[in-house]
Amino acid sequence: MNFIAENIRYLRKQKQLTQDDLASKIGVKRAMIGSYEESRAVPKLPLLQAMAYYFDVSLNDLLDKDLSKEEAKRKKTVVDVSANNLRVLTTIVDKENKELMTVVPAKAAAGYLNGYADVEFVESLTAFSLPLPEISHDRTYRIFQIRGDSMLPLPTGTYIICRYLDNWYNIKDGKTYVVLTKEEGIVYKRLYNRLEESKTLEMISDNHQYSPFSVHIDAVLEVWQAIGLISFELPDADVPSLFKLNTMFSELKNEIDSLKKAIS
Repeated sequence: MNFIAENIRYLRKQKQLTQDDLASKIGVKRAMIGSYEESRAVPKLPLLQAMAYYFDVSLNDLLDKDLSKEEAKRKKTVVDVSANNLRVLTTIVDKENKELMTVVPAKAAAGYLNGYADVEFVESLTAFSLPLPEISHDRTYRIFQIRGDSMLPLPTGTYIICRYLDNWYNIKDGKTYVVLTKEEGIVYKRLYNRLEESKTLEMISDNHQYSPFSVHIDAVLEVWQAIGLISFELPDADVPSLFKLNTMFSELKNEIDSLKKAIS
């Protein structure tokens, strides 16, 4: 038994398309979409491949799985926050079977979201050992390069040395972490643990021009605790940064607001 008719209808409605819309997307007449969804006709292989590509599903899944039920199962999946079950983490080892530290540069951030569990993708990244006493041989480490100014005074391009965190209940308020999320991708933020109250992580930028936001734990894929950094941009002496000026301005504004309240 195949599920072509049910899956075409389900995927079309998921994208909020009419039969006319889908027909124009894949280059057939609207009547053909109706006949496929009603099992009066079966799309030929090239058209099935086009649909699979358009809906971003595998051809086998389009043919052989009830995708509506698969989605329901996915939504019911309980995130293992405390890592009681095995979490798969792809790592690279040297010839002596010692784990290496993988580097995820900013240009690979988008690819990491899709390939973080893919052996071939992780193997394509640079990996090396860092012989420092702060680096324990029984833990997993990764280096992420950050972009943007949300974590000023850390400059864009800084490499953050991170230690893998399996139990997310151990996230400590106010400490910095690299978090891989389904929607945001790789983010480097100061976290506040709200798992007990609302199953969320509150994410704060050190640059206060960026508003805090929360991410539900269902959207979290990996958490890495920041333990150090590597930067090739050295600070200038006695030159106030934009971040410091923004902070000074914010503090001054708060003082003025407090004085106004006291007077009134």
